[in-house]
Amino acid sequence: MSAESREFRLLVTGGGTGGHTYPALTTLRALQARLVADGTPVGVLWAGTADGLEARVTASEGIRFVPVATGKLRRSANPLGMLTTANMKDMARVPVGVAQARSIVADFRPDVILSTGGYVAVPVGLAAHMLRRPLVVHEQTTGLGLANRLLAKRATRVAVSSPPTLDLLPERVRERAVVTGNPVRAEVLTGEPLKAVDALGLDSFDPDLPVLYVTGGAQGAAQINTVVTDALPWLLQHANVVHQCGPDHLPAMFERTASLPAELAARYRVLGFVGPELPDVLALADLVVSRSGAGTVAELTALGKPSVLIPLASSAGNEQAENARRLQSLGAAIALEGDLTVSDLRGALAGLLADAGRRGRMADNARADGRPDAADRLVDVLLEAAGSS
Repeated sequence: MSAESREFRLLVTGGGTGGHTYPALTTLRALQARLVADGTPVGVLWAGTADGLEARVTASEGIRFVPVATGKLRRSANPLGMLTTANMKDMARVPVGVAQARSIVADFRPDVILSTGGYVAVPVGLAAHMLRRPLVVHEQTTGLGLANRLLAKRATRVAVSSPPTLDLLPERVRERAVVTGNPVRAEVLTGEPLKAVDALGLDSFDPDLPVLYVTGGAQGAAQINTVVTDALPWLLQHANVVHQCGPDHLPAMFERTASLPAELAARYRVLGFVGPELPDVLALADLVVSRSGAGTVAELTALGKPSVLIPLASSAGNEQAENARRLQSLGAAIALEGDLTVSDLRGALAGLLADAGRRGRMADNARADGRPDAADRLVDVLLEAAGSS
């Protein structure tokens, strides 16, 4: 686009969770950076749920936001089990949301619409189809979310995060699909190990031992905290450990680890939350123990980090287990599922902590699967879809 071009308009929809919200945010920032550098102003409007994460994120990021009514479908293995009062009430909101979305699309007149999934994406995606506006659907997980499964048939282009997802699409949709990867925040890719040492006061770490980063996500994970704590007397003989346990778990973690011998305690740093330091902590880490959500997997592979993955059993569609198994099949991770024991964790970590060469091979396998340029790839798809309208 030339400097004389009118404002390029992007409508974003999707949210409810960070897995839907942050890839969209990363992509829209990449689009803005590219077009503004070419002299083209970018107008962004985000349509989401009023009480969803996307409403809070857009407010903090200075992005214009409009709420859309939507309903949540509570799934059940038994189809009759879905005929609940809550489901019926929520489904009755969908036509209202479609009417709102149609008005939003008609008034904003976007050049392209990016949908990253979540229930709120359905009415906006349907409105895009009705008004013949270009719609790009992005799927973050290996499987297909319910919203994206519905919208993929109506989308101009479908972007997926990994090749196996292509096989889940109908053949006629597959022709419009492309593998972009899952957008990773640019700052995650720019970490510096020494900054983590300075910011977190890790001077007491043993430079001859590998660094293990343990995380259960922003809120922590009781399962991971428990098994790691029980393993610490052994673990700290073989590694330095940075442990992000979740703010609510921090007092209990301090209590449980207070009796560690001073020599071992010097190699252990427990934190409630890791914020701006996260890129530097990841850069410092030789090995990661974590959940296996789509965003986490995207970051680990983009950075080329070997990992031991402990899927959240209650994740939608068992997606975390699928993610962990896929990385294990690539030789990039070890997956630990089910009722995890200290013995399981020790068995997974012992060989990795003792063998830098094995960690290096796993890192290479992770990096080969990673797509650090996923946001730029998705921007390409958005611009292509906009240009074809």
